[in-house]
Amino acid sequence: MNTIDLLVAELEKLNEAYRAGTPLATDAEYDEKVEALRSLEPLHPFLLRVEPETLSIKGKVRHPSPMLSTEKAYELEDLKRFVKRVEKAALDVGAGVPTYHVMAKLDGLAGRDDGTVFATRGDGLEGYEITSAFRKGVLPVGGRGLGLGEIVMDLSYFEKNLKAFFEHPRNMVVGVVNSDELNENAVQALKDGAVRFVPYATLPKWKGHGDELLEQIDAIREELLGNIEYPVDGLVAEVVQESIRTHMGATSHHHRWQIAIKTRGESAVTKVESVTWQVGRTGKVTPVMEVEPVKVSGATIRRVTAHNLERLRSEQVGPGAEIEIIRSGEVIPKLEKVLVPSEDVQIPETCPVCDAPLEEDDKFLLCVNPACVAKAEQHIIHWFKTLGSADWFGKKTVAKLVEKNFDTLEKIYTMRTATFQALGFGPVQSENLYNALGISRTEPVEDWRFLAAFGIRSLGKNEARNLLGVYPLEELIQKSADDILKAKIRGFKEAKCKNIGKGFSALFETITHMLDLGFNLTRTPLASEQTLDEKAPDSPLLGKGVVFTGKMERGSREEMQELARTHGAAVQTSVSGKTDFLVCGANVGAKKIEKAEAKGVAVIDENRFYELLNL
Repeated sequence: MNTIDLLVAELEKLNEAYRAGTPLATDAEYDEKVEALRSLEPLHPFLLRVEPETLSIKGKVRHPSPMLSTEKAYELEDLKRFVKRVEKAALDVGAGVPTYHVMAKLDGLAGRDDGTVFATRGDGLEGYEITSAFRKGVLPVGGRGLGLGEIVMDLSYFEKNLKAFFEHPRNMVVGVVNSDELNENAVQALKDGAVRFVPYATLPKWKGHGDELLEQIDAIREELLGNIEYPVDGLVAEVVQESIRTHMGATSHHHRWQIAIKTRGESAVTKVESVTWQVGRTGKVTPVMEVEPVKVSGATIRRVTAHNLERLRSEQVGPGAEIEIIRSGEVIPKLEKVLVPSEDVQIPETCPVCDAPLEEDDKFLLCVNPACVAKAEQHIIHWFKTLGSADWFGKKTVAKLVEKNFDTLEKIYTMRTATFQALGFGPVQSENLYNALGISRTEPVEDWRFLAAFGIRSLGKNEARNLLGVYPLEELIQKSADDILKAKIRGFKEAKCKNIGKGFSALFETITHMLDLGFNLTRTPLASEQTLDEKAPDSPLLGKGVVFTGKMERGSREEMQELARTHGAAVQTSVSGKTDFLVCGANVGAKKIEKAEAKGVAVIDENRFYELLNL
């Protein structure tokens, strides 16, 4: 996996953990990684969409207008650039001096309430339908139908009653929304009116001009955040005038007329009491430091990520080490630096979950025991998430299945409604789980997505697609690392081939078994069986490099990419000297278009793309 793929994989992992209410990194650390990706590949698809959330809720609804993320400003210079852009836009439309509203940025679960439907942000276009949250006891502050806001918990209530059970109020909020059966803590919190949907329309706001905003930002922060009763992670500034908003528009990720104002966070010094180790899907065993409790940004910190084996060993992180940590509003803060190293750095020799021997691999420890319970849970979760066609198999459901010894895909796909009920699932949930298994087999799914869902190390969706353009699936899974390396496929170096070859060998029987269940696979065309002329002899895209960007209306970007491939195009993720067409949806920045045109790239819209294909 190359640098970009590794970075994207890490960002996806961090985002998934945050959306689930169990953050693994500070907000600032996450944003630093986002900017690192932007510097490497500015048009990478990850940067052009709202970071998705995954809940175990089945129903989804489409938002009337996109619920986008927010651009972030950590430094005053970032905020100055935003104000300058707004002033230019105001000048362009003759709107006079721009006015801004500033309010607290709540740290909860984002939602939209139109008075009838209550939905989460989801992927920005579609969200999970959660109107049942109000029936459970979530209080709508100010009443129903007030638009965008966040589901949050009263901080003082959390500190007094729930701190011993949850790391952060967001964990509790996600659990309330995501679970059919609530534990006693959640039930009591709802009875006490501590869980609320707070529309942004109900929050206190500062109003003023750009020069005032820049001069008074510290005072504004103190005024708006000093007495707020909910978790926050900064401020949000937005332009008031509608004409400026319309002119500035949005990217597929965020509105250009709005910005989140954040800080790098407070730092503190503490001592490491112990180091615990956690096991991931691929068997990576990563360290987490248990530290002497210390107050940072209003929260008591007890756990800090130690990143990986290499850092733990090189900086001598262990019991007794004195460390500086920094927190920007998230749960697990960042290790800034080691001030006094430990004299007692201990590296485990066996897996903390299954007690199997561990192996060292680059910066990480690996559990290679295929029967490890922790790995089993992560593998099953990854399967359903990647396949994307079967809801209901969330973390708690999978943990319960593995606990009851349904710890492989082979076993899970033998289950019936009665089987789920016998394990303690309710009648409706049992029926939904059984139906979801059937849907996953019968709904069309790309063979590369099917293959990537097995969670083989170094074999993501892109790698699976590339390999399946060379070998049919049934043949591919019999290939060794040497076979793949000898095929000289671009991007497949020795280490990657070794990981994939080992994965095929270890999971051959599982993959074969799943194929025998008759999944409805859409096959990837083999390059060896089709010349460019055979693919699309009359296509204007034949042999052309094509990049898609912006919000598409007539189909998803993935569908359009696949359509371009079937017409002989080479689909790319970013504009380069080898790009022939940039296909633009809505809300594409002028600079992006200018850069493409400067490279001689033909810039066309979505309708023109379909016209070229006579569709």
